[in-house]
Amino acid sequence: MRRAIDRREFIAAAAAAGAGAALSGTEGVSGESEKPAILGGKPVRSAGYRSWPVPTAADERGVLDALRSGRWYRGRSVEEFEAAFARINGAKHCVAVSSGTAALCASLGALGVGPGDEVIVPPYTFLATVSAVLMHYALPVFVDVDRRTFLMDPDKLEAAVTERTVAIIPVHIGGAPCDMKRVTAVARKRNIPLIEDACQAHLAAVENRPVGTWGAAGCFSFQVSKNLPSGEGGAILTDDPQMADACYAFHNCGRKRPGGRGEYRLGRNSNFRMTEFQGALLLSQLDGIEARARTRSDNAAYLDRLLREIPGIMPAQACDGATRNAYHIYMFRYHSEAFDGLPRNKFVRALRAEGIPCSTGYEPLNKALFLRDALQSRHYLRIYGRETIDAWAERNRCPENDQLCSEAVWLMHNLLLGPRSDMDEIAAAVRKIRAHAAELAKA
Repeated sequence: MRRAIDRREFIAAAAAAGAGAALSGTEGVSGESEKPAILGGKPVRSAGYRSWPVPTAADERGVLDALRSGRWYRGRSVEEFEAAFARINGAKHCVAVSSGTAALCASLGALGVGPGDEVIVPPYTFLATVSAVLMHYALPVFVDVDRRTFLMDPDKLEAAVTERTVAIIPVHIGGAPCDMKRVTAVARKRNIPLIEDACQAHLAAVENRPVGTWGAAGCFSFQVSKNLPSGEGGAILTDDPQMADACYAFHNCGRKRPGGRGEYRLGRNSNFRMTEFQGALLLSQLDGIEARARTRSDNAAYLDRLLREIPGIMPAQACDGATRNAYHIYMFRYHSEAFDGLPRNKFVRALRAEGIPCSTGYEPLNKALFLRDALQSRHYLRIYGRETIDAWAERNRCPENDQLCSEAVWLMHNLLLGPRSDMDEIAAAVRKIRAHAAELAKA
């Protein structure tokens, strides 16, 4: 059985492929008549892509200053970053934490989510979205995706709400913003808090309003692969001072937030603090984030136009109201019928051979073994009962997501940071594979 390619394994491989970071023009791009590289031909691209992350002199100075200060704990750099990140997103409060997972867990904890509660999630997301729910012994309830967008289908959201639903977590996967107007409308109608998983969506926006600012809280990740990296790290945005107080207390051993109201106490809490080293890195990495975002957006729009001309290739469609995609991942669907039946895995291997790092993306999260094991544990059986757990799989069928997971292809964001000619090469490689698809299918 084929082993699923782990997202972070793929990211590491893509970054390694970019070590050369040479930038080539369109001159000499292989034509469709040339033999595919996987069959011994010349690759469309022989140069690497820009590696990620890109350390700067400012990064070095910031980390050294933190080192020499002796203040290695949560301090001034973290607080300065919180203020800056809140400001660029138009949010009133920011709580920096140790990871995106910690941001989700702290936000759920601040809402008091616990055993017996249900939390709505999409099935096309990184496992942390669900892991955070499991950490509170709440029951994840999946809402199927719209395959065209790769995102939670708002038309199916309200039907998943029950009297036990205490939170909805829409995920802006790959940096693509959800249809937040429709998701928010359901949440308000049913009086259910929204926690946005914007871990991959720095600077994305809906109707020019940044993601992460539409609900009770917005959660971000600064893991090394992210568009804004610090190795590990995360943040929570909110406009609600009480939510900010509760998130801070949850992540910092129940302590009061500086400037917070009264003597805040939280029964359940943890230590999810960000260090000064991470804060210093994030402050320096903020320089250039806007310029890099524009480069990704421009290249992605151009690549969209190129790939939409190729039968069988369908770039992810934007949701209504989406005004900015962060493009942490460039996602498209692949239909083998338009490639003479060439299976997706063979297409991906052929594309890699042409010098284009790519991945098949996520497997169906609602069918993940870790989730099955958690639900079958004595804790979940004791809380929810055998009848509820046995009926869970049928209740959480997501056929659209199953189909999406069999069609998806990913390109990581570092491929979008070069010149426009890099996009020409990607499209040329896809066209070359399609021209030889029948031969590749037999190989």
